[in-house]
Amino acid sequence: MDPRSGKATRTASKARAAAPKAQGVKGPRTEPSEPPAALGAARPKAQKCSRVGASGSGRKKCAPGSPERPPVRARNARAKKAPLGAEDAVEGLAVPAGKLAPPAAPGPPLPRTGSRRERGAHAPREQRTLPEPTEVCGLGLGLDLGLGLGPLVPASRLRQKGAVPGAWKPRTVLEKLKLRRQEISVAAEIVNRVVDHLLRRLQSYESEFQGVSRLCTGSYYERVKISAPNEFDIMFKLEVPRIQLEEYCNSGAYYFVKFKRNPKGNPLIQFVEDEILSASKMLFKFRKIIKEEIKNIQGIDVIMEKKKRGSPAVTLLIRKPKEISVDIILALESKSSWPASTLEGLPISQWLGTKVKTNLRRQPFYLVPKHAKEGNGFQEETWRLSFSHIEKDLLKSHGHSKTCCETDGIKCCRKDCLKLMKYLLEQLKVKFRHRKELEKFCSYHVKTAFFHICTRDPQDSQWDTRDLEFCFDKCVTYFLECLKTEQLKHYFIPGFNLFSRDQIDKISKEFLSQQIEYERKNGFPVFYEF
Repeated sequence: MDPRSGKATRTASKARAAAPKAQGVKGPRTEPSEPPAALGAARPKAQKCSRVGASGSGRKKCAPGSPERPPVRARNARAKKAPLGAEDAVEGLAVPAGKLAPPAAPGPPLPRTGSRRERGAHAPREQRTLPEPTEVCGLGLGLDLGLGLGPLVPASRLRQKGAVPGAWKPRTVLEKLKLRRQEISVAAEIVNRVVDHLLRRLQSYESEFQGVSRLCTGSYYERVKISAPNEFDIMFKLEVPRIQLEEYCNSGAYYFVKFKRNPKGNPLIQFVEDEILSASKMLFKFRKIIKEEIKNIQGIDVIMEKKKRGSPAVTLLIRKPKEISVDIILALESKSSWPASTLEGLPISQWLGTKVKTNLRRQPFYLVPKHAKEGNGFQEETWRLSFSHIEKDLLKSHGHSKTCCETDGIKCCRKDCLKLMKYLLEQLKVKFRHRKELEKFCSYHVKTAFFHICTRDPQDSQWDTRDLEFCFDKCVTYFLECLKTEQLKHYFIPGFNLFSRDQIDKISKEFLSQQIEYERKNGFPVFYEF
């Protein structure tokens, strides 16, 4: 037998053996999977593809009935004829449908016989075009959905290997979420007029809140506000020197507040009951003054919304000239050392450095009149620790390097990932606004999980802007793991679990997990629904 013929036959056999592996890569998404059935009181059904842990272990194969995936060879051949545009190559995004031909049908198996030219030239060339296996399950999102195809691969590596990019475009979504400068200017002017008017009233000589001042917090001032400048969070801080904290039920987060001494000149003495500064009495008077004073604001139609049970916020709804919601929160400022429950919190030493951590811990801490849960009701005299001012600083100087995202510095995608996570939860809450399962979830849960991911992945190189899809997916993966394990530690108070069952019931967490899995599997259609 001609030795060259035998060599070509063995090469063709290797090419045929490699073909089934290539079929593990899916092509562009055509139709989303059927949405999950709505949950009632019963536990939600499991997804077809198992949820992914951080390590990718314990994977399961996709259930029978999954759509077939076209072979990689055909797609690679087309990629050579029609290369990606510059924008698609930079962002690692999907090629528009008009630029990409439909997947070719799988060809017949390679023949065992033929000319030496066919066996010796074409077969090896086809084999060389096969890319290395990557995690591109269905949507090309770089997601490990349990197909056993290896570890998660950053988008930059997908681009290098010529793999098909994702079917959804995060940059397009982020562009939609950008705040328009003119809208910001108009909204800020209206809010400032209302807030300044109320501050003047509270600081008047006849008020118990004479020492109050403004502290801007929340997503707008953290520069992670999305969609429209129609919601503002404002803290009215009031310094209270020489206070003593008595922890409520070993919670680490809720406290009774006492004065070490009660001099007669203390304007807050009227709110003290049995040596405890009453959160409910103080909040009631605070609300009363604001409710009376908003009637005197000229040129702005503003009303106060009904108090939400257990909420510390006084919510104002500005109806004209522009509809804006403003949450005003009374906060007690203490310049003493942070409570013992925070000693193991703020784990930023590897991320932002020990010097930054030391400086942040020297700042005051705040207490807001948020009531602790007590059985089916609330303990209305408790105050909860607040570190929203520190959170604003973390997002402002968010990079491992001091110049991260500055004019001349390297850009990262941390804030973009946080915006996408917030938008995902916001859109799901709109979609299921008539259900109760998502009522207790808020953007603070997303922000807390995001801070933990920044601690786990502290290097700026781990948040390369070119890897936005991959970075967003690791945020989704972490949040899903928190829902699954019912563990989301408060970033400043590690002993306080935001996902404990006394905070959020298990069925609600399972429902949110199921909806996020569905969105993830189908390219996040909820981003485009509302």
